[in-house]
Amino acid sequence: MKKILLPILICSLAFSCRSVSQATPFPVDKKATKETVVLYRNLFKLKEEGYMFGHQDALAYGVEWKYEEGRSDVKDVTGDHPAVYGWDLGRIENKEPNDLDGVPFDKMREWMKQVYDRGGINTVSWHVNNPLSGKDAWDNPPGTVASVLPGGSQHEKYKSWVDNAAEFLLSLKGSDGKPIPILYRPYHEFTGNWFWWCKNTTTPQQFKELWIFTVKYFQSKGVHNLIYVYNTSNENVATEADFMEYYPGDEWVDMVSFDIYQGGEGEKREKFVKEIRNIVGIMDKVSRERNKLYAIAETGYEAVPDAKWWTGTLAEAIGDYRISYVLVWRNHGWNDYFKPAKMHYYGPYKGQVSEKDFIEFYNRKNTLFQSDVTKEKLYR
Repeated sequence: MKKILLPILICSLAFSCRSVSQATPFPVDKKATKETVVLYRNLFKLKEEGYMFGHQDALAYGVEWKYEEGRSDVKDVTGDHPAVYGWDLGRIENKEPNDLDGVPFDKMREWMKQVYDRGGINTVSWHVNNPLSGKDAWDNPPGTVASVLPGGSQHEKYKSWVDNAAEFLLSLKGSDGKPIPILYRPYHEFTGNWFWWCKNTTTPQQFKELWIFTVKYFQSKGVHNLIYVYNTSNENVATEADFMEYYPGDEWVDMVSFDIYQGGEGEKREKFVKEIRNIVGIMDKVSRERNKLYAIAETGYEAVPDAKWWTGTLAEAIGDYRISYVLVWRNHGWNDYFKPAKMHYYGPYKGQVSEKDFIEFYNRKNTLFQSDVTKEKLYR
């Protein structure tokens, strides 16, 4: 049994002494399914014990393997799966059979069911194509967001795309027949300059309108199993004002998060650690004031060349902050897409240089994996 922690009292000049829970948390969707509400509330309790570890496409493939039932690179190393499993809806807009990384949506649906059945957590992003140009999400001419808002030239097309996403989300059911709760992270990394919804081509007002339209539209389609995750990148975020500039409002956001990747050693490592500490500190303040969860929704160091990266860099950067989870990106393996081709992965696998350190990371009391969250019965 894990110890039960009493609520912590927070006192400050700006706020009177009160429980950190402030009020019983409820998702922004007031018609959220019972399991979604229970998960959301349990995530507030769980962060007092530690933070969950996540991995993108964990069950679909790993380094030198693909579509092997019950396998993940994390399980190969630790004997345990991640607690959080990342997926992407890219290409669902065109009803293609596979997502943008080649994962069949039919298989994805089955894996998400497995995750829910064993008490793990699914989180979803959407690298949605550019509806104005017809190109991919990375095509970012000015005016795209304006074109999909009500009255815009691509609004009806975009609604049909969201319809397709809604159809898939509504098809996600556990063995108990209940809709599977999803941590949904739309329009991610918007403080960068690489997607069509990013701030270099989109005003704060346009972004807020797009966010609110999306939430309302999913709800109008009967999608009530989403926990909505606001997500910046580390780019252009130095202050709380930077982080909150495009924030659509407390009534539209359940969790705040950001994405960050380490780009090398030396100064690049120091920059990575410094920015994590800064932005996590910002999110900690925001979450306390607004009664929200917070997370590092994407991170990693490609090919993990540092043998002590997990405990010496990642865990050190997070420190004692009570984030909900940290998720590293996918383990593609050898990737011919890049020129020149290279190994492309962010999690450990058997024989990888950081394997032993990851086991040490896994064994820490405040890092939570599948076996830990299964015991917590997060959906009950």
